[in-house]
Amino acid sequence: MSLPIDPSQIDPEDYGEYRTVLEMDHDEAIEHAREVFTDAGFGVPVEFSPSELLNEKVDADRDPYYVLGACNPEIADRVLDVTKEMGGLFPCNVIVWEEEPGRQVVYHVSIMKIARLLGIAPDDEEWQAIVDETSAMVDDAFSSL
Repeated sequence: MSLPIDPSQIDPEDYGEYRTVLEMDHDEAIEHAREVFTDAGFGVPVEFSPSELLNEKVDADRDPYYVLGACNPEIADRVLDVTKEMGGLFPCNVIVWEEEPGRQVVYHVSIMKIARLLGIAPDDEEWQAIVDETSAMVDDAFSSL
């Protein structure tokens, strides 16, 4: 099976990839990321540890891996006015995984940009305004990490 696009040809800027490394323990990095994203205008209504779940359910022996489901309700409301399908990508996830003890990776991709690439959201001025607003918030968060 071949993909309809070549992922290696897509610029990470087109899907809003962010990544940084924190030199701290895993729980401290989770708390720090939660605080920083909250300060940037996001709430975190959903969070969970896939590694804990998998380690418990299928004895996966995974290193610490945590998902913070970030959301700004006002923007989410505007988004759903434009496209109901976006709910399939909610919330905006921020991932924290342990690369090694004392070294955590914080990772995020823009669901707003991905939705536009996939045709779930329109490529118009209204959507660009949402992309710009959420990108600025994520930029603020990552610059504070």
